Amino acid sequence: MSADSAEGGNKAVVAALLANAGIAVLKFAAFGLTRSSSLLAEAIHSVADSGNQVLLLLGGRKAKKDATPQHPFGYGRERYIYSFIVSIVLFSVGGLFALYEAYHKAHEVHAHPNDLGQLDGRWWWVPIVVLGGAIVMEGFSFRTAIAESNKLREGHSWKQFIRRAKAPELPVILLEDFAALLGLAFALFGVSLTLITKNPVFDVIGTGLIGVLLVAVAIVLAVETKSLLLGESASDEAQVRILRALEGTDGIDRVIHMKTMHLGPEELLVAVKIGVRSSDSADDIAAAIDRAELAVRRAEPTAQAIYIEPDIYRADYVRADRPEPPASVGH
Repeated sequence: MSADSAEGGNKAVVAALLANAGIAVLKFAAFGLTRSSSLLAEAIHSVADSGNQVLLLLGGRKAKKDATPQHPFGYGRERYIYSFIVSIVLFSVGGLFALYEAYHKAHEVHAHPNDLGQLDGRWWWVPIVVLGGAIVMEGFSFRTAIAESNKLREGHSWKQFIRRAKAPELPVILLEDFAALLGLAFALFGVSLTLITKNPVFDVIGTGLIGVLLVAVAIVLAVETKSLLLGESASDEAQVRILRALEGTDGIDRVIHMKTMHLGPEELLVAVKIGVRSSDSADDIAAAIDRAELAVRRAEPTAQAIYIEPDIYRADYVRADRPEPPASVGH
């Protein structure tokens, strides 16, 4: 599953990169001919998205580095760090620029309310053709991201998938492509109504909507990626599999408590305190721990670092503030 997740994420990222790079060139050319602020905002948006896809690929590459004495758990979180940078780029380069362009264009419209620039000239058809073509190309990228995500959703809703996914690439591409399609619709709205009504204020409105949209998406990405950076626990399903593997191991009386944390999308740290019988010898306990480690790795292959501490269980041992196991597991 982890290999499929990484492969699917890279496929969606590459598809988005190719689409956005081509779209950016078309949008800049159209802006040069029409001077539409909506087209300029969308062009910068596509440049930001292209840069973001490069960052995601770079993060995936750096995450493959071997562990070192300074970083004994490896570099899996590089993917989270670069995804967080993506949210910053989308917020600043995409969202804030579009809002500034809307503000600047609004001042120009106030000073020259009847000036459409080149929008009503011989190039009036250019933005319509470019935006229509961009919607088709962006739709292809979005379809690829949806197809790859469907392989991993496991029955979860789209909201749950974006919030619960441990691999950041697919949720990032999904949100970026969704925002890109909405942004193109806003640009088409602004340009079309400006051409029809001869009122450039609609171009300003379209640009402003693009800016608000990108800022909102960037904030969602930042919040979700921040949670991953802080260190999220394994999913409830993964915790259930690990607990069942431990409880089914001969020589383990009970699981006293367990903590998990993702070191990367496909790397899980498991720290567990187990109860053993007071009559067990050191050799018996060591053998039980070996069996438990093997059982956990079989049940949850992402469990890369496993630390098991034996103890004699006491009824008053577990503090009230210790994290509870998933509700679906009873003791």
